[in-house]
Amino acid sequence: MTHRQILEALSGLLLAMFVAMLSSTVVTNALPRIVSDLDGSQTGYTWVVVATLLAMTATTPIWGKLSDLFSKKLLVQLALVIYTIGSLIAALAPSMGVLIGARVVQGLGVGGLTALVQVVIATMVSPRERGRYSGYLGAVFALATVSGPLIGGVIVDSALGWRGCFFVGLPFAVVAFFLLQKTLHLPVVKREVHIDYLGATLIVAGVSILLVWVSLAGNQFAWASGTTALLVAAGIAVIAAAIYVEAQVAVEPIIPLRLFKDRTIALATTASVMIGVAMFGSTVYLSQYFQTARGMSPTAAGLMSIAMVGGLSISSVVSGRVISATGLWKRWLVGGMALVVVALGLLGTIDETTSLVAIGAFMAMLGIGLGATMQNLVLSVQNNVKMADMGSASSVVAFFRSMGGSIGVSVLGALLASQVAANVASATGGSVDHESHEVPDMSTLSGPARRIVEHAFGESFGNIFMIAAPFALIALVCVLFIREVPLRTSNLDAEAVASPEVAAELHDANVSK
Repeated sequence: MTHRQILEALSGLLLAMFVAMLSSTVVTNALPRIVSDLDGSQTGYTWVVVATLLAMTATTPIWGKLSDLFSKKLLVQLALVIYTIGSLIAALAPSMGVLIGARVVQGLGVGGLTALVQVVIATMVSPRERGRYSGYLGAVFALATVSGPLIGGVIVDSALGWRGCFFVGLPFAVVAFFLLQKTLHLPVVKREVHIDYLGATLIVAGVSILLVWVSLAGNQFAWASGTTALLVAAGIAVIAAAIYVEAQVAVEPIIPLRLFKDRTIALATTASVMIGVAMFGSTVYLSQYFQTARGMSPTAAGLMSIAMVGGLSISSVVSGRVISATGLWKRWLVGGMALVVVALGLLGTIDETTSLVAIGAFMAMLGIGLGATMQNLVLSVQNNVKMADMGSASSVVAFFRSMGGSIGVSVLGALLASQVAANVASATGGSVDHESHEVPDMSTLSGPARRIVEHAFGESFGNIFMIAAPFALIALVCVLFIREVPLRTSNLDAEAVASPEVAAELHDANVSK
């Protein structure tokens, strides 16, 4: 494809990615209003976020595998249709139960878009040139992820109300569908298809059980309880069965375990989990910090995200262009993760009195670090696999990043709630009863009570970011040990295995024959 053809196709792909990421973040500032209007509980509050993440996480590797078997263009359009159906149901939802179900449907579509957009770009562009276009993808990813709360806040404060948050992505989805129909022309490889239904079912079931446990523990039941033991044991057993099926039974497994013999993929997967915890945790709870600890409106809280959006967008574009020009990518991963670790450590010092200028600087630093890391981590994996495994390898990284995000949102949210309750009790000597997992309406609190709650939240948020910092440090260590393989300049020679580990394995297999 020529540069112009790639840009034309990329326009539809970028819109699709914007839609996918926007749906995950636009409801952040709307959640208190949604829960109030639909008479929901704190459990419902949690599940509006976790339902989408869970469905997205569990289905990402399935979409990636399907892209190795069927038309990538058709699959992207199918994911857009599924997302649109889920959004319409959510916008018209009469109850929390219906809304949460609609968010699951949205998550199925978002999982497809998240995995497939990167796979399509990898199919169109060689690894050496991919950094140039991945920079655009990273900028859109950043814009949607971090500006979602701003867009949601403005919509909630407008006449559209919270239901408008689910309508806002529909025009983009429709335009993306027709842009892809017109501009995306990829060859479809016809070969015998073996879909791993059993492996797919076990992967979805195992991941779902563990995410249900993570999201509900500490709220519906204690972390150390019989229910916890039952869910953890069941989740581990199902995942163990999935690993056996993927390794021994499936003809074309959803997640080819042989990929993890490659050191780059193994380290990048571990780093992706840790980045997911740090990235999703920070973006979700920064918005809540500004509303609860600083008393900002949803719109004002969203405006504070501009610092992170700017840093992330600039970093994504600049790093992508420089990588395409030089072919060197590891220094960006190492530098980016180092910035993320430092930024989270600095955010760990904030409370309700910290200067907003300082917080903005910390957020910009976090954005720059994430922008240099997220897309380039995927690039390092794509450069190390042959084209036949491109879909599976790309989706594995996205899968584990989403899983880390699901765990991060749930665990950090539970820790935040318990710390706020403890801080309120400590400040009032137990005279004020703040229930764990309760999200207060700050406008209804009296002056003294509001100051107590703001202090409790402000101090607790600092602890949350400090807890997230070690996860980013583990990701930095993983990145340091990734071997830098020069970026390939063409996809035509991509059938040759780039990884020394896998190449040695195939050589030994041929010798034994």
